[in-house]
Amino acid sequence: MGLFSKKPKPPKSAGKALPGDTHSTTSFSDHEALKSPISATARNINRASGGTATSSVPSTPLTPFSPMVPRVDMPKAPDPNLDPAAYLRSLGSVRERSKLVTEKALKNSLAHFDVDMDRFPDVVSFVCGIIKRDYDAPFSSIPSHGRYQHFSVGGRDRIQNLMSTFSDSIDTTEKCRRLIDLFLVSVLLDAGAGTSWSFKSAENGRVYKRSEGLAIASLEMFKAGLFSGNSSNKFQVDKNGLRSLTVAQLAKGVQSRPGSELAGLEGRAELLVKLGHALDQKKEYFGDNGRPGNMIDYLLSHPTTQASSMPIVVLPVLWNLLMTGLAPIWPSSRTAIDGVSLGDAWPCSSMPQPATLPSSPSFSPFPNSQPPTAPWESILPFHKLTQWLTYSLMQPMQSLLKIHFAGAEMLTGLPEYRNGGLFVDLGVLTLKKDDLDRGLQYYKDYCVRKETKGVEVAPMFEPSDDVIVEWRGVTVGFLDKLLVDVNRALHKELNGGELTLPQLLEAGSWKGGREIAEVSRPNTKEPPILLDSDGTVF
Repeated sequence: MGLFSKKPKPPKSAGKALPGDTHSTTSFSDHEALKSPISATARNINRASGGTATSSVPSTPLTPFSPMVPRVDMPKAPDPNLDPAAYLRSLGSVRERSKLVTEKALKNSLAHFDVDMDRFPDVVSFVCGIIKRDYDAPFSSIPSHGRYQHFSVGGRDRIQNLMSTFSDSIDTTEKCRRLIDLFLVSVLLDAGAGTSWSFKSAENGRVYKRSEGLAIASLEMFKAGLFSGNSSNKFQVDKNGLRSLTVAQLAKGVQSRPGSELAGLEGRAELLVKLGHALDQKKEYFGDNGRPGNMIDYLLSHPTTQASSMPIVVLPVLWNLLMTGLAPIWPSSRTAIDGVSLGDAWPCSSMPQPATLPSSPSFSPFPNSQPPTAPWESILPFHKLTQWLTYSLMQPMQSLLKIHFAGAEMLTGLPEYRNGGLFVDLGVLTLKKDDLDRGLQYYKDYCVRKETKGVEVAPMFEPSDDVIVEWRGVTVGFLDKLLVDVNRALHKELNGGELTLPQLLEAGSWKGGREIAEVSRPNTKEPPILLDSDGTVF
């Protein structure tokens, strides 16, 4: 059978509102707002989840209220010439800076990849085929990309089940706080899991891998109270629970063991301990008890939110909260400007290069670079985990508290290995020979160091390697182009509508990257380029 005919489709129910359909204007109770019934119009196929069977997954709520929202002006981005660190930490800088790399890609003038744009229509066709296979036109049932979906692997709405265990005395705001607590920790644990790791769920005995496995593991640790320092409420994450977390406890919680090690376990444990300290430091965001969920109170009381008759959060307010509030958790060894750590931002040879270079006239770290410019211009920001967190945290706040987010279109496609691997596996991007050889040698040395045997050999690099940074920058730009081309290709089926970027990520690029990886490397299902991950990137 072909890739787009995995199983027969049931009769379609095009255009009919279903019970709990979040695109209707029906009001929802607290639990119904996050209830996601399995239906013929939301047939997400989790083929590479690591589960024991191929099964459908419930769709996730989008925004269960009218799109008629008053216009809200976005605050201006920081001036990079006056405050380069603030600019590079801003959300707007991600798309703006990635455009420079994308422009080079369109001219086939990248430092590390050959680019064949004649293959781009193949990517469009592949993604359109997946969307049409899994969803009915006009595709309005496609949920926005977010962590919620991973909790629903196997067709089980675990978040709804979790909420059903809460006491009737728990109000809607506290329910939302608890979900934000869970989602934040779960997203921060959601870096590449490695090829060998798997997790056996205590709930149903099934085995899960990768993002879904990490989601189930984080949920079970949350339910056990591992992240809570409050004996009267195990269903929370707080500063005391996180600061007391040990590597051994996390290893037990995620079932990391010989033969099934979770990549970057120590880095993940350190990240969560640092999160505990950050929650304590930023009381204006997270309250005296240091809970991520307390950000709700900050957001709803913010002057820009109070300025409207309905709860409208300006996305840069949430973004600033996450970037500032979580700044202490990121490794200090990463890129910094003027002593300010930039987080997930890296020097890239395809960016304009700074004037400050080593004194030797024969030395050039980037031989194909442009004329020297200001130092900040050589940096390419991504903030992938923060963007993934933003996408994910918006879901419970939209569904339970009916919060609107103005400026959500500022979020970009996620520069991670599934989205990026899609363009490599389908031939748009091809590593140049010298980089391919270097990556293969790194992978060989990695296998020796880890005393493991490579099943399917692929080039490997560190996250800071210029190859990876360039690849991620092109991924951001190509996802924007993919959205335009997919909407054009599906014009008739969309019937006047358009897919949003979060919908494309959910139903097309991320899923497509995973599925083509499964076809190309059936034994490991790994991406075409591997990361020697520290557990905090990708």
